[in-house]
Amino acid sequence: MKIIIAGAGAVGTHLATLLSRERQDIVLMDESEERLSKLDNDFDLMTVEASPSSIASLKDAGVADADLFIAVTPDESRNMTACMLAHNLGAAKTVARIDNYEYLLPKHQEFFRQLGVDSLIFPEMLAAKEIADAIKMSWIRQWWEVRGGALVLIGVKLRAGAEILNIPLYQLGGTDLPYHVVAIKRGNDTIIPRGDDSIHENDIVYFMTTKKYIPYIRKIAGKEEYPDVRNVMVMGGGRIAVRMSQIIPDYMSMTIIENDMSRCNRLTELVSSKVLVINGDGRDLSLLQDEGLETTEAFVALTENSETNILACLAAKRMGVRKTVAKVENMDYITMAESLDIGTIINKKVIAASHIYQMMLDADVTNVKCLTLANADVAEFTVKEGAAVTKKPVKDLGLPKGVTLGGLIRDEEGSLITGNTVIRPGDHVVVFCLGLMIKKIEKLFN
Repeated sequence: MKIIIAGAGAVGTHLATLLSRERQDIVLMDESEERLSKLDNDFDLMTVEASPSSIASLKDAGVADADLFIAVTPDESRNMTACMLAHNLGAAKTVARIDNYEYLLPKHQEFFRQLGVDSLIFPEMLAAKEIADAIKMSWIRQWWEVRGGALVLIGVKLRAGAEILNIPLYQLGGTDLPYHVVAIKRGNDTIIPRGDDSIHENDIVYFMTTKKYIPYIRKIAGKEEYPDVRNVMVMGGGRIAVRMSQIIPDYMSMTIIENDMSRCNRLTELVSSKVLVINGDGRDLSLLQDEGLETTEAFVALTENSETNILACLAAKRMGVRKTVAKVENMDYITMAESLDIGTIINKKVIAASHIYQMMLDADVTNVKCLTLANADVAEFTVKEGAAVTKKPVKDLGLPKGVTLGGLIRDEEGSLITGNTVIRPGDHVVVFCLGLMIKKIEKLFN
């Protein structure tokens, strides 16, 4: 595929480096020679120093035969303009990064499509949703619902008290198990497990299940003593915090600590009256104690500084907070944050890349999610008539090592997949695979 990315900021450069490893034909456009020069020599991609809103520059970059045009500059209006121009100059698909939630409303989708913008991404909104999902339960690291919760993916770190440690998976109950262990993160390694693999202490384990069995997974994971989250304290009052305040459940109370007084005044206009906004330094432990940190079940650090967020979460953990979430935008710090047992880690670049990645696939993919802590992806495929995956039972499909089918949704009912499962056209199948393998297996679903 030929992919043109406009904007060599954090999201654009992450996408360009990720996709260049797949040997796609990548062109990265930006007006800053300095930003482009950091990438030109290290990765297999072409850089163009030019404006993405210039017709001549888009033509020079080869937009006429581009399979995908992605505009992710910091300027929403420029992204929209670039996509409209790219579409009219011949780009097959376009994606624009935005910061206006109103544009995402379903009633506007066809309008933007007619203008030439096929898809919109709002990284801050995606991050806020991921945080809201992660804090629903204090004992999980990651939560992902498929088709409104017909299937659920739960990432949990298992401690010494878990019931299922050091037992080969095939001995845990066979085909009668109400869950699948679809991925295991152990140290720096990610495992797509087979039957003879087992779970070790301190592994992060990804379970696929249905909602009614979540209490059962909580029990076998040894997490029953973890409190339910009712109070949330957030350090940093940026756009993610605002969006988060709008989507957390009504039973949760939320406090935002923001250091900038003018931002605090603006926050009081943007968030609902149930959200308490406090002007102060979130690194001040005495302030956090005065505001009730020790009785808070979840602490979320969302400043623009990754180190500050990591340290703040460590301090909250030491003060007894069970659930912490840190925004870590520096990719080099993610592994370190996990080794320090921070909890849930949010990275806008990874989240945005997951949503854009599905645009590259020829198969009918509704959703793609990159597991932030693990080098693995999960995708929801809609099975087409005559697809290879429908020809044999799953055990006879010859799936490559590093790939597993976690579950399927048929007639709105979620169920787990076994070796004897026969997949039908129209099924929605959840596939787990090690990083960069989704493109290799999509032919099974076409």
